[in-house]
Amino acid sequence: MAKLPLKLPRSFRRRPVRFLTLLGLYLAAGSLVFLRSGFSREPTVPGSRRGAGAAEGPALPYLGVMRLSRGFRAAAAAAMPQGRRRHGPWFKSGSKEMEERSRAGEYSSSHSRAARARSSRDKEEDRARYIGCYVDNTRRRTLRGVSFFDYKKMTVFRCQDNCAERGYLYAGLEFGAECYCGHKIQAANASESECNMECKGERSNTCGGINRLSIYRLELAQESARRYGSAIFRGCFHRPDNLSLALPVSQPMPNMSVDKCVDFCTEKEYPLSALAGTHCHCGFPTTLFTLHEREDEQLCAHKCAGEEFESCGTAEYLLVYQTQVQDKRCMDRRFLPSRAKQLVALASFPGAGNTWARHLIELATGFYTGSYYFDGSLYNKGFKGERDHWRSGRTICIKTHESGQKEIESFDSAILLIRNPYRALMAEFNRKYGGHIGFAPHTHWKGKEWPEFVANYAPWWATHALDWLRYGRNVLVVHFEDLKRDLFVQLQRMVGLLGIRACQDRLLCVESQKDGNFKRSGLRKLEYDPYTPEMRRLIGGYIRTVDAALRLRNLSGVPDDYYPR
Repeated sequence: MAKLPLKLPRSFRRRPVRFLTLLGLYLAAGSLVFLRSGFSREPTVPGSRRGAGAAEGPALPYLGVMRLSRGFRAAAAAAMPQGRRRHGPWFKSGSKEMEERSRAGEYSSSHSRAARARSSRDKEEDRARYIGCYVDNTRRRTLRGVSFFDYKKMTVFRCQDNCAERGYLYAGLEFGAECYCGHKIQAANASESECNMECKGERSNTCGGINRLSIYRLELAQESARRYGSAIFRGCFHRPDNLSLALPVSQPMPNMSVDKCVDFCTEKEYPLSALAGTHCHCGFPTTLFTLHEREDEQLCAHKCAGEEFESCGTAEYLLVYQTQVQDKRCMDRRFLPSRAKQLVALASFPGAGNTWARHLIELATGFYTGSYYFDGSLYNKGFKGERDHWRSGRTICIKTHESGQKEIESFDSAILLIRNPYRALMAEFNRKYGGHIGFAPHTHWKGKEWPEFVANYAPWWATHALDWLRYGRNVLVVHFEDLKRDLFVQLQRMVGLLGIRACQDRLLCVESQKDGNFKRSGLRKLEYDPYTPEMRRLIGGYIRTVDAALRLRNLSGVPDDYYPR
């Protein structure tokens, strides 16, 4: 037996392969044990339960979900949308957007492909409306904007999405694999039977034919997304009283077109381009020309002298576009010159528009906002307060998704941003599986991920609002829908709570720069309602609960568009 220890080393010296094999098996076994232990510690979120003491405290009646926030602390930490907590463990992001998109085909699933039959093309959809088959010519294209080809994976949705993101009104598909974009159709109709080629990426849909285009009119949800090339359409407005002061640069253009006026104002470095028949005016949004009182677009529907398919306004009613020139009156930002005397929270449920609200506040005040977390992608996009500790006192307010008495009482006052839970849940689901401005793959919407997400996050939407209403000090409630609908007034309220007096010209500048870098395309929408009747029943109860809590504090309840679903 004494010779055994000596024999083993000699054996391995003679046969090193055995040693390496045993070593490999040992490492593999250790890895399996480590992985198994890691999965077993994955945080879980308990379901909602009614408890006898769920609504302790005199301020609120029994609302059914007051205790739920304690159960969702794990979910908040594990899936915190925009970063990691300053204190405690540094959680890794679970997003694998590129891998999931390549697996899911990024734009469509087999389910959605089968659901879109050719007979449904004539119906108006949120994202696009099919208008017909048109003749095309290789020497003179019907749609004369950008184009791209994909002879393996072209789909109707992909073409529409690419054209919409570039600001075009029309998207056309040809030869099963070619996509063309444009602002106007410059050709005659063709027979529907001539658009007979299947899309290379989805054989259930038609993508034109030989020298034939299947054309769609893009219907974008966001008003600000109405574009003409790089210019954003702002609307039809009455001529300001003092035109030369309101729009200081002008140029007569007998052969007027939208392109010519927009290019002229861009060259002069003005953010607004106003078409008045045969005159082009340039300027900034100011108190003399606020762009708040829109007129009926039919009043501006006067054909351009240089382009019969376009409208160029009249001498009395101006058609206004926003150019690519950046309005720099509200772009300067810095840290607070002295330490803040109070900590102000910008609190919201994930997916409720917190990042967008931060963007607006920074432009309106000129000071950076901070965060309870750290997100490198937001820092790289210009949110320089992201790196500061949330208690540093150098930022104007602090973004947080926290709920619970201890966390809430850390702040002296708060702006509570509330959004329609149906939209907030979908926005957060997209962020979780697709990034800040990406989209969750269709396989996740159809798989187990979506039902589990709703079951875990819907109660959190309610408890987040209820906790801030109950424990928060000096809470200003702002509804996302109101901020979007009436940005100027709501932003004034928010800035007022922060103790900053913002001039009106700066707030008007914010309106023209309101979208920022964190806005999803208005086109990419699901073609079906992901909410089941059971989900709607559950969420409807939470909406009524929050509505009752708001009214109990003499605040306006949730906006009407939260109901019905």
